[in-house]
Amino acid sequence: MTSIGLAQIAIVLIAVVVAAIPLGGYIARVLAGERTLLSPAFSPVERAFYKFSGVDPAREQSWLTYTMAMLAFSVIGFISLYALQRLQAYLPLNPQGFGGVPADLAFNTSISFVTNTNWQNYGGETTMSHLTQMLGLTVHNFVSAATGLAMAFALVRGFSRAESPTVGNFWVDLTRATLYVLLPMSVVVALVLIALGVPQTLQGSIEATTLEGAKQAIAIGPMASQEAIKELGTNGGGFFNANSAHPFESPNAFSNMLEIWALLVVPLALAFAFGRAVLDHRQGRAIAITMMIVLVAGALVAYWAEANGNPLLTAIGVDPSPGNMEGKEVRFGVATSALFATATTGTSCGAVNSMHDSFMPLGGLVPLFNMLMGSIAPGGVGAGLYGFLVLAIIAVFVAGLMVGRTPEYLGKKIEAREMKLAMLAVLIYPLTVLGFTAISVMLETGLASLNNAGPHGLSEILYAFASTTDNNGSAFAGLTGNTLWYNTTLGVAMLLGRFAYVIPVLAIAGSFAAKKKTAASVGTFPTHGPLFIGLLIGVIIILYLLQYFPALALGPIVEHFALFAGKTF
Repeated sequence: MTSIGLAQIAIVLIAVVVAAIPLGGYIARVLAGERTLLSPAFSPVERAFYKFSGVDPAREQSWLTYTMAMLAFSVIGFISLYALQRLQAYLPLNPQGFGGVPADLAFNTSISFVTNTNWQNYGGETTMSHLTQMLGLTVHNFVSAATGLAMAFALVRGFSRAESPTVGNFWVDLTRATLYVLLPMSVVVALVLIALGVPQTLQGSIEATTLEGAKQAIAIGPMASQEAIKELGTNGGGFFNANSAHPFESPNAFSNMLEIWALLVVPLALAFAFGRAVLDHRQGRAIAITMMIVLVAGALVAYWAEANGNPLLTAIGVDPSPGNMEGKEVRFGVATSALFATATTGTSCGAVNSMHDSFMPLGGLVPLFNMLMGSIAPGGVGAGLYGFLVLAIIAVFVAGLMVGRTPEYLGKKIEAREMKLAMLAVLIYPLTVLGFTAISVMLETGLASLNNAGPHGLSEILYAFASTTDNNGSAFAGLTGNTLWYNTTLGVAMLLGRFAYVIPVLAIAGSFAAKKKTAASVGTFPTHGPLFIGLLIGVIIILYLLQYFPALALGPIVEHFALFAGKTF
């Protein structure tokens, strides 16, 4: 670990925090329907959309109606994206002449982009036409992220309101999140990426002459626009199979740092937006600080593990000073590769600038554990905030048990109904991840896709189901996922990770919104100070470490000790 590497990490994270604080206030005003700097430009567009679609922005919905609207929108999105992939051979803007996407792969990809997972069992430059990339995938990059943001604020309204039968209007939240937040930010980031060298064109390819004099077709297309929302929406679906490791998606160190900033800034800003929405900025700061502690700890562990290099290579005389450069781009180096891996799995982004399969065992453990925790530090757009608030509810409940008082959070009493719903949500992940992993390692069709044997092979399967259940979408890059078994099971995992988790969360929102607010007393546990932050971190570690430690012990942990003992599999 070098001072330059640590400085690179610090510069990016400081830039994220500096931007997230004002952005959080802006997002809170947007979702509250207040006037903002962009209102003169976008308010007419917003009103026109409501008039065209028949939405009454003043008419709010109960949590159940809100949930049904979200599910209906997701079903329509799935069907339309599936049809677009299957029929792309007959549609325009297909300069590559690609045929229709196979049914099982189209099923997996449609679920992937509708759930904001963006798991890719395909090579974008060899499978998807420009029309599919723009009208299908990029559009869902916007609306799936906006859906997550909308659901987060439905829960926030549960805390901020009292005796209310409603939690907002899904169609209004979806529109405002897309129009006022994601779209303008994406335009700015896309323009900066173009200036840094990321292509933006409707051409299918260009012809280059190699050093040997041969001709080579190099795929190009509308990359900068997809790259911007890929990061800002914590989507991760790249135009190329190599994702942000490809020089056309991220040409240099500056574009790399910009992309890390982009994938972190909105999720962290939502913590500050939460503080403004509940009229207590201290609550937002406490959540943001907890998120950053977990994120920084993971980045430092990953950097340390990768900076030490591979002991097997050191033993045969390879210089360990550059660190473990296997699977990493020289233009990025170890430090920002470790930060990118931690950030992309600390959010539900899934973009990669290096191959996590080539990380050292403990370096690979960090992104894996981030996803097993639900990518909550700072989490996906919206998903991170509502995931963190569920953990806050559990933490306050634990504190209430310790002092013998009815637990409260932001003036709302936490009773049996809320705790049952919270536990139902958090149990979805281990049941899905560990269940599908166990089945896959017992079936020949599951093992046939592995690139490695032993504990690393287990890590590949565990990582795949953690990534899809968590709606992250990054891959260990050693598992062949484009098979009938994995296209189907990973698709089901994505559905459960998104909807089986968020439906209980929205039910919690409705339950809290209907409750009275109680005034804080001398016996109320403060949820904005160091004690609460420590308790929250303790609950996160204990809850998830106990659930997953046996699987991790059989995977990356035993691989680490075996590697340093000179044993390979």
